[in-house]
Amino acid sequence: MTVPFRIDLAGKVAVVTGGGGVLCSRMAGALAECGAKVAVLDLDLDAAEAVAAALRDQGFQAQGFKANVLERASLDAAAQAVLAQFGPCDLLVNGAGGNHPKGTTTKEWLDAADLADPSLTTFFDLDPKGVEFVFNLNFLGTLIPSQVFARQMVGRQGCSIINMSSMNAFCPLTKIPAYSGAKAAVSNLTQWLAVHFAKVGIRVNALAPGFFLTKQNEKLLVDKDGGFTARARKIVEHTPMGRFGEAEELIGTLLWLASEKGSGFVNGVVIPIDGGFSAYSGV
Repeated sequence: MTVPFRIDLAGKVAVVTGGGGVLCSRMAGALAECGAKVAVLDLDLDAAEAVAAALRDQGFQAQGFKANVLERASLDAAAQAVLAQFGPCDLLVNGAGGNHPKGTTTKEWLDAADLADPSLTTFFDLDPKGVEFVFNLNFLGTLIPSQVFARQMVGRQGCSIINMSSMNAFCPLTKIPAYSGAKAAVSNLTQWLAVHFAKVGIRVNALAPGFFLTKQNEKLLVDKDGGFTARARKIVEHTPMGRFGEAEELIGTLLWLASEKGSGFVNGVVIPIDGGFSAYSGV
């Protein structure tokens, strides 16, 4: 990929969690292209190393590391490995996250008759364990890596954290209460951390992507024939720009937030990148 504009990250160490995924692998590539030494963290080491190897083939500095964002010991081990290979972390991108079917309802609205239909998952059937998984993955999966890597940033100039919220955090989507609530918590944590770290030189901001096609949501948005599902068509109809986002369209905002020169006085913001979805009332 080619970045839309260049910032100077030479000598900086960037850590990207969830770096084996579609969106975060693009982010890792953009940071590497701007000169950062990139640590690609993922629960799937093979996926992380595949991303890192592709970057090394292009002449960039990158390495894959196995890390579970819900386990402190796993992150501590990854942090020590990153420190030994590249040096202390300057930029943390908390990209790991996701949804779970057990935190999702079958239908958008509840009808009284639904309560007698065992084939449906209504609000009353949501599995607390599924909801807990979604909250843990998104909220604790942002909090714990921040605890581990921000410790290396304290008192050093130009360090920052960029979280992954969602446009769901501004207005919850139907059917996915756990994911919407969890991302709202990530936005709130972003603001809290921005205040908490303001005196020790760490800025904290977040991206709030709208709808992008990824491996996680592909089955929900694309049917077996390769066309859009009914839900995907509704999304596009309610997106003023009339399409899904492309991974590369996150990169400009990412680089702006990562640049101390470009956004040095920007702190505690959550920026929608959604083609106008969150601005459209539907009429």
